[in-house]
Amino acid sequence: MAGTRDSGAPLAVIAASLQRERRRTGLSLAEVARRAGVAKSTLSQLESGTGNPSVETLWALSVALDVPFAQLVQPVRPRVQVVRAGEGPRVAAEHADYTATLLASCPPNARRDIYLLAAEPGRPRESDPHMPGVVEHVVLSTGRALVGLTEEPVELHPGDYIAYPGDLPHVFKALETATTAVLVSEHV
Repeated sequence: MAGTRDSGAPLAVIAASLQRERRRTGLSLAEVARRAGVAKSTLSQLESGTGNPSVETLWALSVALDVPFAQLVQPVRPRVQVVRAGEGPRVAAEHADYTATLLASCPPNARRDIYLLAAEPGRPRESDPHMPGVVEHVVLSTGRALVGLTEEPVELHPGDYIAYPGDLPHVFKALETATTAVLVSEHV
């Protein structure tokens, strides 16, 4: 994984989602870019289906547009959904050896997304606060990791569970190679 930047992100889905959500809010390209703290040219490229969005850029845009992250990357799925290992929209972190693969986005009348995380030791995945009221639930599958609020991360082992406010700065730092976890992002 180290050194790879192929995000596997579904660019056409992201482009259509960004356009749809920006129209829904009635905000200009410049205003969404300003609120997300990204260059207007970057947002323009993403809306045209080009570029290589990082997880940080997509999170910032989801906050600026007030939508769950998954709503920007998840294509429309049939009612019965199977995501095989290695499949699903995958987005890489910009500064850490960390990827998030969307397994399931919020169905109607629910407010949660499910991700499979894969991380390697090295630079941690440091997350800025998400939308108010977000709670993240993590179950470590393999390896060891420090997970939780940036100021008080907890060491997790396979099978361990942690929940923390996602609207505060938080971190995921792999302590062993091939560390994986399931993340449920709950939007209240």
